[in-house]
Amino acid sequence: MPVNFAPFLAATNVIEIFEHCDIVGQVICSGLALFSIVAWAVMFGKRNELNSLRRLNHLFERHLRDQRSLLELPESLRDRRDIPYADLLTDAIEAYWKAAAIGKEKGMDTLRFRLEHAENALQRALARQTLRYESNMVFLASIVSGAPFLGLLGTVWGVMDAFSAVSVQQTASIQTLAPGVSAALLTTISGLLVAIPCLFGYNLLFAMTKRLITELENYASSLADRLELESK
Repeated sequence: MPVNFAPFLAATNVIEIFEHCDIVGQVICSGLALFSIVAWAVMFGKRNELNSLRRLNHLFERHLRDQRSLLELPESLRDRRDIPYADLLTDAIEAYWKAAAIGKEKGMDTLRFRLEHAENALQRALARQTLRYESNMVFLASIVSGAPFLGLLGTVWGVMDAFSAVSVQQTASIQTLAPGVSAALLTTISGLLVAIPCLFGYNLLFAMTKRLITELENYASSLADRLELESK
């Protein structure tokens, strides 16, 4: 026997419920819808960015293994600031040779002096790339934590408005109260529909970011070791 969903669909017509919302509820629902669109765009864009950076890093690292000396790499290979691994390498080598030039002028050119400056440059580049990996994550975290509260605010406001409207009537019934309450609850549903996907997306992107940062730290450590070995 086929099930008739018409009464259920008629009772849950979102557009009609939205029209019953007051101006505050409509503004909150519209704002949450806008936040949802932006959040989805940020999540897909961030995922594609992280996957692209990881692929470029691994390609650059494989190419770097074939080079006999890091200190004598051609400028065309080092000047790739769009690749995080290349950015770290460029800063380290530039700091190494800059320390060598300064050390010769001041009569303090030692291997330890060069390596210390190269390691400091690696740490600065590592911090810069970490911020690059974590960009836009604060926005998603704000959506995850803020969207339910915006929805709750709209619900409390809508329920208060519904009861205020009923209080001025001589008789009150569930038929007169239900439209206002259902409209108020729509804001809570909107907040959850925005926050729940963003929560899963944020956790996924956070895991990807932490993995890339760990790989970047391991690469910086191995780069410092290789520079030290080649300098001896």
